[in-house]
Order: sequence, then C-alpha cells, then structure tokens
Amino acid sequence: MNAKNAISVAIITLLSVAQGLAQKLNSDSLTKPNSEIMTIVMTQPKVPIKTIGILVYDGYNTLDAMGPYHTLAEIRGAKTFFVAKQKGMVKNQRGMEMKVDKSFDDVKQLDILVIPGGAVETFMQTQDTVTLNWIKDIDKTTHYTTSVCTGSWILGATGLLKGKNATSNWYRAAEMMAMYGANFKKERWVKDGKYWTSAGVTAGMDMSLAIIDDMMGRKYTEGVMLDLEYDPKPPYQAGIPEKSDPIVADMMKKMYDMVMLPLIEKEKKNRQSKKKNLVFAQ
Repeated sequence: MNAKNAISVAIITLLSVAQGLAQKLNSDSLTKPNSEIMTIVMTQPKVPIKTIGILVYDGYNTLDAMGPYHTLAEIRGAKTFFVAKQKGMVKNQRGMEMKVDKSFDDVKQLDILVIPGGAVETFMQTQDTVTLNWIKDIDKTTHYTTSVCTGSWILGATGLLKGKNATSNWYRAAEMMAMYGANFKKERWVKDGKYWTSAGVTAGMDMSLAIIDDMMGRKYTEGVMLDLEYDPKPPYQAGIPEKSDPIVADMMKKMYDMVMLPLIEKEKKNRQSKKKNLVFAQ
C-alpha cells in the first residue's frame, strides 16, 4: 500500500469512528428533546376534529376564507375543504373563480364551520333561507361555529348569535350585531361558548390561531405560527378606525355607506314591520 492509499484509509477510518461516536452522543443527548418534539407533534385536540368546512359563495372576501383555510388545515388529521350551495365555480369578491367540489347536499356534518364575509353579496346571504337553514343544521354537529368579518351578519341572521357576545368588521359593527340580537364586543376575536367571531379580514387568522390554541395548546400553536412565519409588522399602526387618520376613517365609512347603507336601512324597516305584524297577530 502506497502512502497516498494509506492516508485515504486512515481518513475514512477516522471519519467512521467519529460518525459512530457522534451518533451515540446524539442519541443520548437528544432523547429528551426528541420525546418532547413527538409529544407536540402528536398532540390530540381536546375534542375530535375531523372535518372543517369553509363556506363560500359568489362575492366572498378572499382572505376571510383562505386565511382560516390555510391556518386550520394545520390541525393534524382533519380534512379541510370548501363548501357552497351548489358544486362548481364560485367567484370571490374580485371575480377570481374557484372550483368547489362539495355542496350543501354533500355536507351534513362538520366539526368546524367557518363563514367568511364580503359586502353586498354577503348581505344577500342574510336573506337566503337555504343558506341560513343549512348553517343552522350544521351548527347542530359543530364543536366550533365561526365567522370572519361580515360573515357574522350571516351567522347573526340565523338567530344563532342572539344573546351571544360577538364581533364583526368595524363597519357599523355595533349596529349590525344589535340588529341580530348579539352583544357587540370590540375585540379582534370573541369567543362565546362554541361561537367564535372575528373582526375584519386579517382577524380571521388570529381567530383561527386562537381556536388551535384552545384545542391543541401553546406549543402546537407556536409551531403553526412558525410554519406560517406569522409575525405581522405593518407599515403603520392603523387598520381600525381608532388608529387610522380621521379623514381616512371618514372616507372609508362614507364609501361603504354609499353601497351598504340603503340595504341595511331596508332590512331594519322589514324587521320593524315584522315585529309590528307579530304584535297585531297576538
């Protein structure tokens, strides 16, 4: 054996010994961390969660649905999917189409229901008896019935929020929750029993993380947050009327009023009329 070959054999032997020693050390030193990691990974929810349905309809707000979809899909062992009144293509608020494979007829039970919001089309859902009845039926089986943004208008229209604490998108939030008999709470998200509601759009992810924390605990939730790299740092401390420039808050409210206020006022009159007719009937 020449000198070059001898050096090569010596290096290979040395590396093999070093690798074996490292593996032994790692096995001994990582036993506890590995055990803790497996405990986190194998965390079981406090209630069995197998099905998570995100309601969508033409005009839903994208992030209202997609934020909870992506976040809640991190619950190990659960199947997360979208459901609409009818199978087929559903358009978001800006016209993006998505193919939905499950209809109301296909989904008779859910462990978690998420109802996203939007604008005019969302208000139309509050008048849709088929949708409202489906939500009430699904609510009989859920462990969590939730809404994001103005999705609480739809949930409120079912009557399920009556007497409950709830939040919503900032736009006329207290007024709208009162119309549905709910107690408005100005919070990022609100829990009242199994009913969870969030403020507008991005708050749906916060609520979803809070639900995961409620089920799985802090370490599992931190794992989800790290997977999402969820560490928001917006350019301005704004996003709600109280933190926004007053002229901006006024501008946005007026813009919403132009579209939404006539519908809201009409609905108020309809409800008042129904109450009067009920009194006369008695």
